[in-house]
Amino acid sequence: MNPSKAKGTAWETATTHYLNERLGHYKPGWKSLPAAQRFVDFLSPLNIKRQAQTGAKDVGDLWAWPFVIECKDVKTPAIPAWLRQAKAETENAGFPYGVVVHKTRSANAGRGAVHFDVRTWTRVRGRLGLSAREFWYLHGFTCTARGLDTSTWRFTTDLEQFALILRNVRNATR
Repeated sequence: MNPSKAKGTAWETATTHYLNERLGHYKPGWKSLPAAQRFVDFLSPLNIKRQAQTGAKDVGDLWAWPFVIECKDVKTPAIPAWLRQAKAETENAGFPYGVVVHKTRSANAGRGAVHFDVRTWTRVRGRLGLSAREFWYLHGFTCTARGLDTSTWRFTTDLEQFALILRNVRNATR
């Protein structure tokens, strides 16, 4: 495996483990268990799972229903392009929402940056019944909006806050 692919795979794995642990999908002491025994319910569709690459109709790196997650571990960010990629992969997978998780250097997985495009951010906060101010305040978002092209605007939080958003969206969907 080439070094870049190995870094990407390691970041996908770290993100998967972080979210499964934060959401209570793993058993206590899961790190010492074989992979097939780590989950509280191995067959639960709510478990965060890495996806196999499928070529032209890629379905994202991780499935965290109702989100497709595209993971990136690179020094030079290309966030608008990544968000377009996440949108296409979300459509391919048939999921409602797509986000990008970018590794933050020299930090634990919980500090990874989670990027939402404007449309996804608006739809998620609408699903939760929160005003923009409430959503912003509760989940520590920052906004990057340069120029008039809204396709490059984005909202960013960290993986720790995203775990809470994921839990709340799942509860609002039931």
